[in-house]
Amino acid sequence: MALTGLQIQKLLPKTNCKECGSSTCMAFAMKLAAKKASLDECPYASEEAKAVLGAEAEPPVREVALGRAIGAETVLYRHEKTFVHSPLLAVDVRDAQADAEDILRLIDAYKLDRVGEVLCVDAISLTQMGDGEGFLKLVEKAAGLTEKPLILRAKDIKTARKAAELLKGRRALLYGVTESNIEDHRAIAVEHGHALALSAPDADALVKLCGGCREAGFHDLVLELPGGSLAESFQINAIARRAAIKKNFKPLGYPTIRYIDTGSLYGDTVRAVTEINKYGGICVLPSFDPAQLVTLMALRQNIYTDPQKPIQVEPKVYPIGEPGRSSPVFVTTNFSLTYFLVSGEIENSGVSAWLVIPECEGMSVLTAWAAGKFSGGHIAKAVKEYGLEEMVDTRKIVIPGYVSQISGELEEALPGWQVLVGPQEAGDIESFVKVMDR
Repeated sequence: MALTGLQIQKLLPKTNCKECGSSTCMAFAMKLAAKKASLDECPYASEEAKAVLGAEAEPPVREVALGRAIGAETVLYRHEKTFVHSPLLAVDVRDAQADAEDILRLIDAYKLDRVGEVLCVDAISLTQMGDGEGFLKLVEKAAGLTEKPLILRAKDIKTARKAAELLKGRRALLYGVTESNIEDHRAIAVEHGHALALSAPDADALVKLCGGCREAGFHDLVLELPGGSLAESFQINAIARRAAIKKNFKPLGYPTIRYIDTGSLYGDTVRAVTEINKYGGICVLPSFDPAQLVTLMALRQNIYTDPQKPIQVEPKVYPIGEPGRSSPVFVTTNFSLTYFLVSGEIENSGVSAWLVIPECEGMSVLTAWAAGKFSGGHIAKAVKEYGLEEMVDTRKIVIPGYVSQISGELEEALPGWQVLVGPQEAGDIESFVKVMDR
């Protein structure tokens, strides 16, 4: 049974020293109870407290760092709180591929700029298909071409050891760790500072394998959950996460890894979507396909944002292109997706313009209007505060078509300005721009 904040507080030093970052020991105890803090943050925790609270204070899904952190999740559903660390998207590169070096360069250079966030491939898997020499050459090439974390998928322990040595000091993930080679892999991981991906034929064997690592004090683990069909993978992912979150079952409280290769791009994408939607930790794609990555990264970004904290841009006047004093003026809210859609369509139209972004608390157009955050008065106030009237000679301002009803109020609040009602959809801005001055 989980301890309450009051029970935890009785085990703390009760000095209220604030060195943990909390104002009181009770406040820190509440954080520990909610699994929002670690006992390591208390410099004066007694041995008794460490013995009792050490495992209790761990997040249900342990955090593992591989380039960036994965795991450390505390809820089953994002609306309960939020998901913390999004899955790593990785691409597999094999030593048998003649163009492996070119693929590595493409993966490393790939970037997607979406709603103000730059998205990229998070890790690269290196798979041994031929002899050890060819694989080690691939590892050396990858180490020289990219700083991304590498997943080493060697055939045998001898090759795995040499590859791990090549990446000493640069954290990698050793894949293919089974009951037969766990001792050798763990020794290699400890010596060179790497993490391990555990594999077993079934869940019971995987739990036993993970339990052995935990008893040995090794926790830098990722689990390859068994699962053949899409339905089986979905089910085992959900079972493992529920066991970790609801039952605090430690052997399944680690991030997961899944290699995907159905033989078709559509099938691979469906599998990857399932991993993103249902608790995947590392999703390894069989090939580099930018069109597929756009889909998966957009989905992942949508899911792994805080539903209580909308993504928003800074309220101000944004120049789109190279606007001058006679350039048109548009207005929309500071919800990031709305801003980037509108600014992108204005740019695509070939016209330079000013885009006024009032403070709307990150809401979309209709939501902000319904909440009283995107009225004529709010827009007029922003125009004046930003000094737009001194920046432009034009006295025309375009509002979104969905809020045409505020045009009269805005004209009253901005004497001398003409309010034009723009299109409802951002995709129609280009055609609107072509006829707005006719």
